[in-house]
Amino acid sequence: MKYTDDMKNRLKRVEGQVRGVLRMMEEEKDCKEVIYQLTAVRTAIDKATAYIIGKNMEQCMLEQMKKGESPEEVIQEAIKLLVKSR
Repeated sequence: MKYTDDMKNRLKRVEGQVRGVLRMMEEEKDCKEVIYQLTAVRTAIDKATAYIIGKNMEQCMLEQMKKGESPEEVIQEAIKLLVKSR
């Protein structure tokens, strides 16, 4: 699978969020603020994971259909990846 700039940019934003959380901890910010930011990081990672799985599924399904094969196996693999990511 080719990883697009959009996929990489999503993870770069997460990287920035994590650096921000570390900075907050170094500055001894309130625990609630740190938790809020960690929750935002988790949400961003979940969205990036779903996006990558979806794009991979799309590419694989198109390849399967071009070959005249059923995309059912691709769909099942995507479901397994989503379940595993949680």
